[in-house]
Amino acid sequence: MSTDDPLAAALAAAGLAPAPPEREDPLAAALAAAGLGDARPTPSGVTVVQDEPDEPVERPRWPAGVATGVGSMPGDDVRESAATVTGELPLFPHLPELPVRGVGADMIGRTAGLLVDIAVEVRPSGYRVASRPGADHRRAVDLLRGDLDAFDEACEPVRPGWVKVQAAGPWTLAASVEVRSGHTVLSDRGAVREFAASLLEGLRQHVAEVAARTGAQVVLQLDEPGLPQVLGGLVPTPSRYGTVRAVSGSAAKDVLRELIDGVGVPVVLHCCADRPPVPLLADVGAAGIGIDATRPAICGRTAVPAALDELGAVWDAGTPLLLGLVPALDPGHPVRSRDLAGPAFDLADRLGFDRVRLSTLCVPTPTCGLAGADPAWSRRALELSRELGRAFLDPPDEDGPDRR
Repeated sequence: MSTDDPLAAALAAAGLAPAPPEREDPLAAALAAAGLGDARPTPSGVTVVQDEPDEPVERPRWPAGVATGVGSMPGDDVRESAATVTGELPLFPHLPELPVRGVGADMIGRTAGLLVDIAVEVRPSGYRVASRPGADHRRAVDLLRGDLDAFDEACEPVRPGWVKVQAAGPWTLAASVEVRSGHTVLSDRGAVREFAASLLEGLRQHVAEVAARTGAQVVLQLDEPGLPQVLGGLVPTPSRYGTVRAVSGSAAKDVLRELIDGVGVPVVLHCCADRPPVPLLADVGAAGIGIDATRPAICGRTAVPAALDELGAVWDAGTPLLLGLVPALDPGHPVRSRDLAGPAFDLADRLGFDRVRLSTLCVPTPTCGLAGADPAWSRRALELSRELGRAFLDPPDEDGPDRR
């Protein structure tokens, strides 16, 4: 087996046999070994059916009542973070991100390290395309490799059926990395397509390696905090006196849909903006949509009817919401899961859904990443998320109008 193939090397390290001669695609062999190819039971007991290429493929669904995290964790001890995540979220742990470590550990640098045949380096203005991989690029790759080793080790005693990995989405990445002229990738539509294709190939290899290492069904979370600015034409030019022209909704959907269709695992689109573009996110084949459920537009008396209607349409379609319900920072007073469940119960009541359906239509998470939290609160936040998932399996009854 050639050592030039990082995916093949990962499979060999995981003790998996190489693909049979008639299988020329090593990625397909990795996915088959992880239970993602050919009709076979997945960890949740759902069968994935391989239909003809033109037929839709049934995607597996994580178990009811699970919880997960958004991604980032505090500190720089990757083994401690991995142990915390798998200990508090044994059914659906996520690969921890530790951005405090600096270059290559932040969301953009970490994702850029996954790109195939595209390298980046750090300039005073941020990440920029480089002619060849240098120290900054190698650092991102090495950090992620160490994170995978620690996560693999932490998963061994737990053996989760599902795991989640995170990466910046193609539009946020394009708005955050510069081409050599100093303009963002977003300003060059050809460069956007090239980056999206490179990201897709890198993510295919990444999720296949995680699946081979953990033996779990992998869910990919694409973080798109910059998407509202991309759609609104609010990404600044290098001079800061102008902005890059807006991307149309149809163009944004085309890129996201192609990535989701090609990566081969369920994809969650996460956007923690005040008004995430929910209709767009719901129209590209995502397995779930992640939002901050405590934002004024969808929570309490300030909730906007149009925003609620958008979420109702997502649930009507059977698409789960990863609801950010647990504060990302220590509020400074005791917090109980029953209090944090309020926005989710209120959302179900307002939209006319039975509360018991929250166990399948909702995955509780912290409101955002936990990088800014202290270690004690980060552990408590994940514990509260897990308690919320259990609470949604048997929610309190509430009298009200007929529900769907």
